[in-house]
Amino acid sequence: MSIRETFTGTGIAIVTPFHADGSIDWNSFSNLIEFWIKGKVEYLVVLGTTGESATIHGAEKQEVFSFVARQAARRIPLVAGIGGNDTSEVVEAFKQFDLTGYDAILSVSPYYNKPNQEGIFQHYKALDAATPLPIIMYNVPGRTGQSVTAETQLRIARECKNIFATKEASGNFDLINKLIKEKPEHFMVISGDDPITLHMIAAGAEGLISVVANAYPEEYSEMVRLCLKGDFEKAKLLHYKYIDVIASMFAEGSPSGVKAYLHQMGLCQNTFRLPVWPVSEELYTRMAVLMKQIQ
Repeated sequence: MSIRETFTGTGIAIVTPFHADGSIDWNSFSNLIEFWIKGKVEYLVVLGTTGESATIHGAEKQEVFSFVARQAARRIPLVAGIGGNDTSEVVEAFKQFDLTGYDAILSVSPYYNKPNQEGIFQHYKALDAATPLPIIMYNVPGRTGQSVTAETQLRIARECKNIFATKEASGNFDLINKLIKEKPEHFMVISGDDPITLHMIAAGAEGLISVVANAYPEEYSEMVRLCLKGDFEKAKLLHYKYIDVIASMFAEGSPSGVKAYLHQMGLCQNTFRLPVWPVSEELYTRMAVLMKQIQ
């Protein structure tokens, strides 16, 4: 299977389940992986932002990568989230982590530093030269404080041979339209924003890395497949079925929202590592109502 075929469709930016004391809940993690695979998504993204990667470090990060690979047992493609705002540290991480069982790396654009566009390009150029696996770059200005412009993403697409895709979560359709219109044929644009995925695929994107599919893998991945087939009438039924659920998932931050749904489904505890905190009781109750409405 080509890399394009592997990553066309729905990936899940998976959560990391914790016990009340903050330790990783490996039993729930195992059950969740089986739930996601059974839900027929195309691939899993491990230790992205939704996986609370900011508070998982060093040897524990390797434990997570290795655990998911063992549990998945090559039944589904895997992507390792390895990014940061220190280029040399990310390059060193590429060397240190054992990524056996993984098919690609997701690497977010540098955050907090707010480099200019040349700095962003040079960051990805350095990763391109050092990577052991193909890379999906990630533009999420809502979290990084800095958007990677269409021009910079196009330059990366043309000049960095190991960067084959972008997870685009800017929500900026001027940027998205230019990117899809002018990108090289081999370069994939993947939605990183659940509520506008239908619109992005209509414009030419080739799939989604999803948060909502943590809780609703089967129907949401089917929505994406319908869009990719051009059956937008059927896809719209699922899009609008879940649109209020998606809004509630992000109302008080992510992954707080999606873990609240998974908790109500009995799939993991509603626990986090600080500074992430559970959603309010009011929102949690509203989520329960929304869950019943879509059953």
